[in-house]
Amino acid sequence: MAEPPEPPRSAAAQPLPRAAAKAAPKAVGAFRTIGELAIELGVAPHVLRYWETRFPQLKPLQRAGNRRYYRPEDAALARRIHELLSVHGYTVKGVQALLARTDPSPSDAASPATDQPSAPTPTPTSTLDDNHRAAMIAIRNALAEALVEDSNET
Repeated sequence: MAEPPEPPRSAAAQPLPRAAAKAAPKAVGAFRTIGELAIELGVAPHVLRYWETRFPQLKPLQRAGNRRYYRPEDAALARRIHELLSVHGYTVKGVQALLARTDPSPSDAASPATDQPSAPTPTPTSTLDDNHRAAMIAIRNALAEALVEDSNET
């Protein structure tokens, strides 16, 4: 026995095409909404809102209804934060310290730029003397040996 044909769907019941799938890519200098930036980074929008509370440098424009628009420099900073957290394994506190050390403070941004280059930030290894470096290497080697022994026991 044949099944009865489906009734025709009304125009209101038809699924709507996703606008994001058909939208052309934005220009490099275009502002991005929180949803667009979240999709680009592969994180949920609430993660970007959380980052705004933890990183004072990340300040998107907010329009009526608290809709966030990320300027190109905000989007670049969000990409950098995401890379440091997810790719390089930094903690939020570690990224905060790194950004505080490398990014100019808001008061510095308001002052006119000078032609003098800023002093290079010393790397962690350049600030250690030879005794400390040798002690750290010994600790690292002992930990590596302990890991090998532990993996052999299982």
